[in-house]
Order: sequence, then structure tokens, then C-alpha cells
Amino acid sequence: EDTARQIAAYRPDRIVVLPLYPQFSSTTTLSGFEAFRKAYKGPGETHYVCCYADNPRFIKAHADAIAAVIGGLKAPETYRLLFSAHGLPEAIIKRGDPYAEQVEASVRRIMDALAVDMDYAICYQSRVGPLNWIGPSTDEMIREAGRDGKPVILVPVAFVSEHIETLVELDIEYAHLAQAAGVPDYVRVPALGVDPGYIAALRDEVVKAIGAGAAVSGDHDCAACHTFCPKRRAA
Repeated sequence: EDTARQIAAYRPDRIVVLPLYPQFSSTTTLSGFEAFRKAYKGPGETHYVCCYADNPRFIKAHADAIAAVIGGLKAPETYRLLFSAHGLPEAIIKRGDPYAEQVEASVRRIMDALAVDMDYAICYQSRVGPLNWIGPSTDEMIREAGRDGKPVILVPVAFVSEHIETLVELDIEYAHLAQAAGVPDYVRVPALGVDPGYIAALRDEVVKAIGAGAAVSGDHDCAACHTFCPKRRAA
């Protein structure tokens, strides 16, 4: 609400709402869009970026960050890459939310860009409450790596900044779990933060949103347009 008031006072000609969620979900991106629409009452043509899970610069930034970590390991081919994303209840995905599909698409493209022959898996963290959540869970995959005798490189693929779910959950809680589970080595790739490649990806999305002239823009081509699609709602 405070930001919306500041924007209204500035009286911009155009506004680009750019989420720091690369993969779209109704629980994050869409709820943020709706909150902005409710709060902002000023002038200006508003454009929304719904997702950039497939943005080439975003993908390369991840691949480069992983490559930098791999380059410091003695036997990187023995490690298992675990791409960890924030989880969602299964019921939300079953209603048509494309989040898991977009996470999977990001990981496929990152692995293609990385071009290494390494074991990898996608997993989901931050599960809370009694509902069934999408899986496998990150803690389950860490225990499995321990049983397999595999060292782990953990990649936060849906978080672009460091916060409690990376600095505490990944770096402290899961590191302790890995040690207890017998994982030979546990390495965490940093979040993208202000990586120049990632910032360039955001720049591309802003320029594209303004140039397209559409109310909503995004990179990912969902296999089937989902019920939460902001492009559909804007049509």
C-alpha cells in the first residue's frame, strides 16, 4: 500500500510490475498482481510480467553459478545436483497451477546449458501443515543421497535472493540433516541475487513488457493454458 501511494504521487506514464518469482504460481505471482491492482489507484498504463522461467539469461545465470561451484570440486561427477524449490499443496497443482511445470522447465534448460553428465533431481522444501504437498521433498532427497553415498550440490532454483529459506533452512537445517544422513559432502549454490546475468534477464523482461504493449507478458509457454493464467484474464 505504501509503495502504491508513492507510485501514484509520482504519476508515471507506464508501470511494469516485475515479480521476483521466476516461476508463476497463483499463490505468489498472481496474488501479488491482485494486491497491486487493489492498492494502486493512480494513473499510468500498467504492464505485468507473469513469469520468466525460460528466460535465456536467467537460465545461463543459474548454469554459470552451478559451474562456478563445480569448478572448485575435486570430483564433481560424483555429486548429485538437487534443485530445490518452494513446495505447494498438491490440491493447488491439481487445480491447474503451472508452478511445478515451470520449475521442471527451468531445470531442464539449466541442465542443457550446463552440459555436464551429472546425476540430478528436483525437490521441494518448506512443507508445512497437514495437507499433501508436491514432492519429492528436499529432506527426503537429502536422506536418499546419504543412503546412496552421494555428495550433494543444492541449487535454490526458485529463490533469487538469500532469506530465511536459504540461509536457515538450506544452510543450517538441511546441512545438519545431510551430516546426520551420512551425505559425504553438502554444498549449496548461492541464490542469484545481483548477478549481472540475472539483472540482465530482468532488464529484458521489462523492455519486452513495455515494447509488447500487452497487459501481461511472460516467457513460458504452458502446455495447456491454466485456469490461473493472467494472460487469459487480461484478454
